[in-house]
Amino acid sequence: MRRELLMGVAFIAFGIVLFVGFFYAAIVSKLLPPYENRFLSAIQNDRYYCLLVPLTLPVIIVAVYLHWLSMKMFKHA
Repeated sequence: MRRELLMGVAFIAFGIVLFVGFFYAAIVSKLLPPYENRFLSAIQNDRYYCLLVPLTLPVIIVAVYLHWLSMKMFKHA
């Protein structure tokens, strides 16, 4: 039981870290003044990766629906 709890907490922490990082790259960095650091400046000027995750969500929804539909058709064929 202890190991499962530890893995669950690790997954939640990993998800929170990814969410905060994405939120910073997609929204917060665009609102801040320009950076001197090249890495942070590249994140701030990015126009591709900041939209990649939000636009992936509709594609996942369609894929899940098509998977569900195909399984229903297979079961009732």
